[in-house]
Amino acid sequence: MISNQILQTTVDGLKGITRIELSVIDPEGKVLASTLEDPGNFEDAVSNFTDSAADSQELQGYQFFKVYDDAQLEYILVAQGTSEDSFMVGKIAAFQIRNLLIAYRERFDKDNFIKNLLLDNLLLVDIYNRSQKLHIETDAPRVVIIAETTSEKEINALETIRSFFSQRTRDFITAVDEKNIIVVRELTEDEGYAQVEKAAHQIRTLFKDQYAMDTHVSYGTIVHEIREVSRSYKEAKMALDVGRIFFDDRDVIAYSELGIGRLIYQLPIPLCKMFIKEIFDGKSPDDFDEETITTINKFFENSLNVSETSRQLYIHRNTLVYRLDKLQKTTNLDLRVFEDAITFKIALMVVKYMKYMESTEY
Repeated sequence: MISNQILQTTVDGLKGITRIELSVIDPEGKVLASTLEDPGNFEDAVSNFTDSAADSQELQGYQFFKVYDDAQLEYILVAQGTSEDSFMVGKIAAFQIRNLLIAYRERFDKDNFIKNLLLDNLLLVDIYNRSQKLHIETDAPRVVIIAETTSEKEINALETIRSFFSQRTRDFITAVDEKNIIVVRELTEDEGYAQVEKAAHQIRTLFKDQYAMDTHVSYGTIVHEIREVSRSYKEAKMALDVGRIFFDDRDVIAYSELGIGRLIYQLPIPLCKMFIKEIFDGKSPDDFDEETITTINKFFENSLNVSETSRQLYIHRNTLVYRLDKLQKTTNLDLRVFEDAITFKIALMVVKYMKYMESTEY
């Protein structure tokens, strides 16, 4: 179904060219769009016209035309006047609206196909059969970009992104839930991850400018078969979650940049709890005071360099060594030893992951 706004824009444009007043009415007689200031009541005339076998008819000083969508009567187009010009303009307007219906139905069919493709709801044979029917290339390189939305204007945001990328007719922009907007981007031979990264930043900027809101954008890996699009979508979803846990300072994150966070994200929670219990002996990093946490983070930031860490913390080197010795007594891990430092860093990431998973359960 075409929106009333699109119908109004169509009849306004046609009137501007032809100077003929036009109205679009549903089969029950309700006026959906009109160039007339007072369209009047067409219920009786529409009822008589829909009951007739005629596709066009002159009634009460107007030209009436039926507009079908796949053999289903969708609209009545009314052109004011009984002249030959009114009849011709009415025929053109009805033809234009019929083409709009076909285009919208095709977009709906493609959108429905893409949603089911992303969610793995199609058999392999159905993917290729429907791709062929919808004239969608099956072996083009594609990548999935996801923009997380928290605004109440998701629908407007979806249309905004569609308008922004309207020149890219081979891209698909859709949503499978109320939280995320999905762009299935088809790439040319000259395009790669640099262009995907640029597009992701463009989406983020668009949200910032249009809705004054920050958003997180992620993308998966480039795939070369349409059946693999769902994999790129799952990767982008994982990147969104992992980025929220471990890279909360980044607004755009790629699946290929997740590093060890990708592995931790796939660990079962019972295994994580067992690991933390072994490392911290029943304690939690939350039990450390703020001074200790700051020291640990700064030490990792400076690649386990004692001199540089003490300088940035504005403390004496011996003070830092004392704090590290104290932490070693508590955890049996010496952060100056690379292996212990790696174990401790992973443990901190596991704790962060567990907290996130617990918070999402509520």
